[in-house]
Amino acid sequence: MLDLTPDEWTALGLSMRIALVATVAALPLGIAVAWLLARRDFRGKILFDAIVHLPLVLPPVVTGYLLLAAFGRRGMIGGFLADNFGIVFSFRWTGAALACGVMAFPLMVRAIRLSIEAVDRRLEQAASTLGADARWVFATVTLPLALPGIVAGTVLSFVKALGEFGATITFVSNIPGETQTISAAIYTSLQAPGGDAAALRLALVAIFISFVALIASEWLARRAAARMHGD
Repeated sequence: MLDLTPDEWTALGLSMRIALVATVAALPLGIAVAWLLARRDFRGKILFDAIVHLPLVLPPVVTGYLLLAAFGRRGMIGGFLADNFGIVFSFRWTGAALACGVMAFPLMVRAIRLSIEAVDRRLEQAASTLGADARWVFATVTLPLALPGIVAGTVLSFVKALGEFGATITFVSNIPGETQTISAAIYTSLQAPGGDAAALRLALVAIFISFVALIASEWLARRAAARMHGD
């Protein structure tokens, strides 16, 4: 039953690559935004927080349409990038990575933010009184102590990106070998006569990968926490 066809292996490999690129690209920005929301008060913070988490509540198709309007060849950002740098997102696997990153970003930020908020500020203040500047305090105190949340947020983001469908298919369509992820391949199989077996195979693979990723996330987070507490 799990003997995947070459096309299914292609969709699986493309999904893994897209999810990995989306997660790695989003991680630095996710940490920065999480720290900003956890440690800084500024005018418009509530609005900024709502914008960051908006993809969680918007229909994925709406997010995909907004990405197409902004990053498509005729969009303001997409047109500028294509004309000046030759960078094209629409109907490319890079556009799928962008869509997956946007959809997964709120989960990453939320997990990391909660972890940073749990860090005792007295430890940061102690490091500051010893002469460390803000960047050094963040790198040597805040970031290591928030590591369990960073691990959890990263894995959640990866799993979300791996299963993303609505925004991706709206923004970059369903092109075999280019933008057809495992979710799009399942959808295509369900539309074809006798495609139930292929859809089941891919669904089982997706469940297995997500299950393993979540277990690994919990194990890594507990390991990081145990190291911090000296266990």
